[in-house]
Amino acid sequence: MCFTYSTWWYLNNRWWKLSSLPTNWPIVGMLPELIRNLHCVHEKTTEVLIESNGTFEFHGPVFANFNILSIGLPHVPCEKAFNDTVDALLYRYILPECCWKLQKWLRIGREKKLIQAWEAFDQFLYPCISRKQEELMHKSTIKEEEFSFLNAFIKMYDQWKDGNLGTLQTFLRDTFLSLMLGGRDTTSAALTWFFALMAKNPLVEKKIREEIQQQLHLKEDENLNFFNIQETRKLVYLHAAFCETLRLFPSVAIEHKLPLEFDILPSGHRVSPNMRVMLSFYTMGRMESLWGKDCLEFKPERWISKRGEIKHEPSFKFTAFNAGPRACIGKEMAFTQMKIVAATIIHNYHIQVEDQIISPSSSVIIQVKHGLKVRLIKRVTLV
Repeated sequence: MCFTYSTWWYLNNRWWKLSSLPTNWPIVGMLPELIRNLHCVHEKTTEVLIESNGTFEFHGPVFANFNILSIGLPHVPCEKAFNDTVDALLYRYILPECCWKLQKWLRIGREKKLIQAWEAFDQFLYPCISRKQEELMHKSTIKEEEFSFLNAFIKMYDQWKDGNLGTLQTFLRDTFLSLMLGGRDTTSAALTWFFALMAKNPLVEKKIREEIQQQLHLKEDENLNFFNIQETRKLVYLHAAFCETLRLFPSVAIEHKLPLEFDILPSGHRVSPNMRVMLSFYTMGRMESLWGKDCLEFKPERWISKRGEIKHEPSFKFTAFNAGPRACIGKEMAFTQMKIVAATIIHNYHIQVEDQIISPSSSVIIQVKHGLKVRLIKRVTLV
């Protein structure tokens, strides 16, 4: 009986409908379509959102209260823990809450890996914090102008310790872990996509190399191994190339929000406090309505004004660094780091990408699936 009803439902809803939108099955909702496309979740999300004019209501299983509005190296336990954490977070985004909580209680699946990841973080961070605290205790005097992150966060804890921050050790662990998670994979993922795009756009690479030589006063065969922050601000075209990279491949590809009360979105969709609103930054960077008909083209020039300066785009349009109160506080630091690394490599080397299929991973942090295989060719003699 159930099979007959499901078959009738499918034929009635999909047989004559040529659409990429998921089928809302009885009982299980749209979950089968989600599971079927987990390997290409960002591409599928983009396809669905573009067809539905930017807003789509996802219906999960009726029993799960799961409705979403979707717009060869050495083994290092702490290093592996980052990857396991990111994978587990993605599944928490897309699985019904009762499913991942059950996995956590049973200590199975990705929740088991997440528990092990937390243990690895603790084993790495707590000894580091203790060593730094011991060093501070053995210092007889600390100059007022001498700055360290540990001192700054301890002072912050002393000022706000009545605000339910937990113990000092726990507070420092959580703070440093947040900094590590915020800056580790995001910056490296952006750099990887940048070099992948350089390989496909040799003219852009040539322009960047010419800008480096002109602005940093370098000769063609002169080695570049150091330059300061002020000099990075002169590299306008390189900055534009990174903006364009992050538009197409934002390091954090999806975000979610939970409404505090009932509301109606501009699209007319009603949202309730138990509904998870998913924002696809990956999709937003590829929408013709936001970026024009050439939205899928890699064009750093779109970021440069007629005066030769970086063109400002609203953070709610260019969402690679989030927007509003949740905007990334490390934005400028990230751009500085990426420009220093990229300029040094591009001037000193030519990068050839090996023959491979380059596609995004199914993760919250959007990385190149299976990594980027390249061959480095020296351009100048390194000193």
